[in-house]
Amino acid sequence: MANIATKLRLPHLKETQWQILAGPILIMMILAMMVLPLPAFILDTLFTFNIVLSLMVLLVSMFTRNTLEFSVFPTVLLFTTLLRLALNIASTRIILMEGHTGVSAAGKVVEAFGHFLVGGNFAIGIVVFAILIIINFMVITKGAGRIAEVGARFVLDGMPGKQMAIDADLNAGLIGEDEAKRRRSEVTQESDFYGSMDGASKFVRGDAIAGLMIMAINVIGGLTIGILQHGMSPAEAGETYTLLTIGDGLVSQIPALIISTAAGVIVTRVATEQDVGEQMVTQLFNNPKVMFLVAAVIGLLGFIPGMPNTIFLLFTAILLGLAWWLRGRQSQTHILQRKEKEAIGQAEATQVSCEASWADVQIEDVLGLEVGYRLIPLVDQEKNGQLLTRVRGIRKKFAHEMGFLPPSVHICDNLDLAPCNYRILLKGVEIGHGEIQPERLMAIDPGCAEGEISGTPCQDPAFGLPAKWIDEVLREQAQTQGFTIVDPASVVATHLNHLITLYTGELFGRQEAQQLLKRIEKDMPDLITDFIPGIIPLSLFHKVLHNLLVEQVSIRDMRTIIDTLAEFSPALTDPDDLTTQIRIRLGRAITQQWFGNEENIHVIGLDSGLEKLLLQAIQNGCSIEPGIADNLITKTGEVLMDLNMQNHPTVLLVPPTLRVMLSKFLRRVYPQLGVLSTMEINHDRTIHVTTIIGGRNE
Repeated sequence: MANIATKLRLPHLKETQWQILAGPILIMMILAMMVLPLPAFILDTLFTFNIVLSLMVLLVSMFTRNTLEFSVFPTVLLFTTLLRLALNIASTRIILMEGHTGVSAAGKVVEAFGHFLVGGNFAIGIVVFAILIIINFMVITKGAGRIAEVGARFVLDGMPGKQMAIDADLNAGLIGEDEAKRRRSEVTQESDFYGSMDGASKFVRGDAIAGLMIMAINVIGGLTIGILQHGMSPAEAGETYTLLTIGDGLVSQIPALIISTAAGVIVTRVATEQDVGEQMVTQLFNNPKVMFLVAAVIGLLGFIPGMPNTIFLLFTAILLGLAWWLRGRQSQTHILQRKEKEAIGQAEATQVSCEASWADVQIEDVLGLEVGYRLIPLVDQEKNGQLLTRVRGIRKKFAHEMGFLPPSVHICDNLDLAPCNYRILLKGVEIGHGEIQPERLMAIDPGCAEGEISGTPCQDPAFGLPAKWIDEVLREQAQTQGFTIVDPASVVATHLNHLITLYTGELFGRQEAQQLLKRIEKDMPDLITDFIPGIIPLSLFHKVLHNLLVEQVSIRDMRTIIDTLAEFSPALTDPDDLTTQIRIRLGRAITQQWFGNEENIHVIGLDSGLEKLLLQAIQNGCSIEPGIADNLITKTGEVLMDLNMQNHPTVLLVPPTLRVMLSKFLRRVYPQLGVLSTMEINHDRTIHVTTIIGGRNE
């Protein structure tokens, strides 16, 4: 047989993934139960399997921490519903065919449910069955279906906002492409899940109705067959077939009730790092005051005459003991926290009392981030702090875009800061600060948000946009209204990324220049061998790259930069002149940086009279007259405001001889303004001067 299987190239069982066979096998089994008559012992096996499956589904739903961990639940709900209906068909067939032989005709499981659970009394069985139907149909299923419907609506409404938040994190460098794809996939899966649950909840309602109708059909059909075909008396036929039908209904409805409960657990849970059991224990048994009050109420009820005093007083004692234990545990936690603070204070006092030495001289870090004590969890990875990961992502993205690796960010706590404040330092000097509410989310209005939302007004620290701190429960509403939702770690990371980009030139020192040369030497050893110091000294090389980075020009294309320096450095020694030649060679990249792929580019121009005055000042070696300088700054500010409102690039196009002077002059006031020369614009672009500084707008 093995040789035949080999010749036919049939897959071995161990080579086939058994998971792909589970679904088809279950469907074939369900179809077989609907069509083929089954003996009683197989029905017992299948009823038991149905109970086991329903319990497994309930426990899995209890232990999942996120709905996407059990995203197959709607499909499982469909399969379990079909399985129960198929079992009802199979059991109905055997009850009507063999019911006259006794209550054991449909198997031991049905007999046990008909006798043991309801005491062999078919009247009690009917009442219990009806109650189970009401609980399942009117309470659990209806509530779960409504929650699934509302959840699907809110998830679908919030999809655009979530996609915008993912795109914002990706553009800010907080996440990579792979993480963005994973988050987008989660958003899609979540919407698919709630959409499927909205429809799948109808299966459970239909199953409950079908169970009630099947019970009536079984009783009527059993009485008819028992009396007319088997000659049974009406009382005997009624008792036998009713008990069998009640047993069959109970053995089907109890798993149905379990599955409905699982559906309710899935759609009512809140996504956290805890499962349902942990959430309930943590939130219900967290406050000893609640335990004391409940114990007092139960104790008073226990003294009412006629009440079961022993039971009430027993629960009172249990609640008092639990409250006492919770209060003791909280006291121990407070004591430990106080001891930690005292230990920190003693360590600081000991450090102050030590003799000063050269070890006390601290070299300032290039980049620093100081946080208040309430923001420490954001940088503590043991507490799932995400800020360190975000900072690493920022440095990696910056290195990819600008062409060098920025210095590491030294993160520490600062007890002198307010608990929720942070500040960003460059070489020991503060360049930015902000306030964070770590338990809330920042809802930023990008300019297109509709309506108001409840929250604490604030301002986005990176770009100055109006924002509000909101609670987690308002996330979906805010996203639906068009707000961009940002978590506290992302707020700090975005602010840091903005400042690093703004101060790029100051981050590039001689140490970074030497490390960059070592990196280039690995790929182009022959080019670097005689370059430094043979052709150009390190100080001049560093100054030229610094000039480029100050104006946000990437130095990734080091081959072009080195070739240009090698060509012009024998004749030019001024860093500004060398920078000008490099910018001309990098014109395609500079044009791409400011204008993207637009063929028609819109720029700001200078009035011809103003150009002449500036050229004369350069030729005479004079500075710009104060009156002209003030007017130039004022006019430039007005033009930039208009262009920002029109979403046009803020680029001033000037002759090459004026570019360096105007760039240095205007950059101090308007760092967002790009000053380009006509030699730097790529030749395949069409230039449109839309605004004239010193003249009139077109």
